[in-house]
Amino acid sequence: MTNHSPFRYFKTSPDIIRLAVMLYVRFPLSLRNVEDLLPERGIEISHETVRFWWNRFGPQFAAEIRRKRVQQFLAHSNWKWHLDEVFVKINGETHYLWRAVDHEGEVLENYVTKRRDRKTALKFL
Repeated sequence: MTNHSPFRYFKTSPDIIRLAVMLYVRFPLSLRNVEDLLPERGIEISHETVRFWWNRFGPQFAAEIRRKRVQQFLAHSNWKWHLDEVFVKINGETHYLWRAVDHEGEVLENYVTKRRDRKTALKFL
C-alpha cells in the first residue's frame, strides 16, 4: 500500500498551503488579513481558499505538531505530565472532563464523558 500525499490534487505548493494555514492559526489574523499578507510574498489567493485549506489541513497539521511536541518532550528526562479531572456542566448535565497536562501547563489531550469510572479513565490513558 502506497502512502499518498494529502496535497496530491492541489496545484498550489504544500509549502504555500502550510504558510497560509499557519499564519491564520498561529497569529490572531482573520482570513482576509491572511489574504492581504500573502501578496507581499508573491502569493495571490482568496480568503475562501485559506478557509478551505484550514478546514482541510488544519487537523492534520495540529496532529503533526502535537506528535512532534510529545516526541520532543519524551526525549527529555525531566518531562512530566499529570491527569487532571474537572466537573463541567454541558446543557445542565454534569460531565467529567479528563485532561492530560504536561509540566509546562500545556494540555496534551482532552476527553469528556458522562460517567466517572475506572473503565473510562483507563480508556483515556
